Amino acid sequence: MQFELSLEYLEELKEAIARKDEATIKAQLEELYAVDIALILNRLDVEEANFLYDILDDEMAADALLEMEEEKREALLATFSTKEIAEQLDNMESDDAADVINELPEEIQEEVLSHIEDIEQASDIADLMSFEEGTAGSLMAKELVSVYAHETVTACIDEIRRQTENVDVMYAVYVVDDNEKLIGMLSLKKLIISHPLALIEEIYDPDVISVKTSTPSEDVGELIQKYDLVVLPVVDQLGRLVGRITIDDVMDVMREEAEKDIQLMSGITDDVDSNDSLWRLSRARIPWLLVGMGGGIIGSRIIGSYEQQIQLRPEMAFFIPLIGATGGNVGVQSSAIIVQGLASNTLVLDRIAPKLFKELGVGLINGMICSGLILGYNLLINESWALAATVSVALFTVILCASFLGTFVPLTMHRFKVNPALATGPFVTTLNDIIGISIYFLVGRLLYNVL
Repeated sequence: MQFELSLEYLEELKEAIARKDEATIKAQLEELYAVDIALILNRLDVEEANFLYDILDDEMAADALLEMEEEKREALLATFSTKEIAEQLDNMESDDAADVINELPEEIQEEVLSHIEDIEQASDIADLMSFEEGTAGSLMAKELVSVYAHETVTACIDEIRRQTENVDVMYAVYVVDDNEKLIGMLSLKKLIISHPLALIEEIYDPDVISVKTSTPSEDVGELIQKYDLVVLPVVDQLGRLVGRITIDDVMDVMREEAEKDIQLMSGITDDVDSNDSLWRLSRARIPWLLVGMGGGIIGSRIIGSYEQQIQLRPEMAFFIPLIGATGGNVGVQSSAIIVQGLASNTLVLDRIAPKLFKELGVGLINGMICSGLILGYNLLINESWALAATVSVALFTVILCASFLGTFVPLTMHRFKVNPALATGPFVTTLNDIIGISIYFLVGRLLYNVL
């Protein structure tokens, strides 16, 4: 049954913590998973979380620590000594331990590493910390199972037994040559059915997909998604097997990237959440609010330049919100489709022209429908033919322009290595507002003189 943290449950748990009632607390946590316990820890203050954490067994405590929110985890770890932190890392895989250490202040990272009793584990963690953030090297774990091609099946099985002591889940068995270079993978089925004295080089599969330590994490995610992989081996520049990336690590990265894109599309420039401070939340939002204000000022100046026209035809002012809102919505729709295609790597940048023409075709259809409806509406409520024609023609033109901009801008930003998600929110909306208002009054000036 899925656990849901209620206020009543949390209050009962806090009362038990206040009483130091370990038996009651253990009973309440007995059937929960690490992610559920992390959810509880996130809602407790530091002292309460510390008491609860001490009650957990070592493995559950380490898993729950990894699932906690970053700020809450940092606050909890701040109450530990460097030796206690090192003890927690002993129960984690190398990639998770490296992530935790990287969150600690630099002045204590080396001290924590020095307290890790397993020298090989400490060396692996230090090695992972050296890789640049956002690369395959920073995502991978050192724990894996590998065998030499010259070994027999019997020797291979013994080696697998030895190596799996440090691996929680064995996703794959990799085959390497005498120089530790990755040359293939070994099927467990073939391993089981093969003769005990058969050589691994006779039964392994040389068809293996791998990435280098410098491969961007986005490319790693695309590979795993494209080929439906659950694990991906990582090699160094010489082709030597150095680690493996599992799908859960990639899912975390993909989720973070999606959250970042959503925030950028909404006009939020920093990675923030609702638990951050007022100042950080405000600082993340203010840049694009100022951009929107700047666009609004430009729009007001454009309207001001047509003041005489509005005095002669005040009814034109009634449809300014319609023109601005429709243009903004069309632009956001077009750019959202393009950003989605770029994120999934389904768009080829050397074929921009066909994509532009396709979006213009969509804009043409939508423009005809919307302009036709607003024309009928204006005529139905007995508005003048000049106003009805002005609004309809302007709306049609604005929709076409917004479709073009919503497609062209994110593609151009992507080509120049700028995150195209920036184009999907306030940027396109503000730009379309300015252009839409200009088109509306220009069309009005032309058609009122003709009609």
